[in-house]
Amino acid sequence: MTLADMKVPSQCRIISAANENIEVQGRLYALGLYPGVSVSILRLAPTGDPIQIRIGGMLLSIRKHEAAIIEVEAI
Repeated sequence: MTLADMKVPSQCRIISAANENIEVQGRLYALGLYPGVSVSILRLAPTGDPIQIRIGGMLLSIRKHEAAIIEVEAI
């Protein structure tokens, strides 16, 4: 399952992030999106893109195509 597949609101744990693209993976890791991190999916924009998430105390909005390359498991 990917982060883009998760329902709002929900929580998940990242399994992998952009393994096929090192450049994108580095950017996601810099934002705190790396394996083992717990993520809360808070809301979607009216059009469904972007997705607002919480990592620890930080709020992020990521594009749906970025969320689609982050593999997660529900917790």
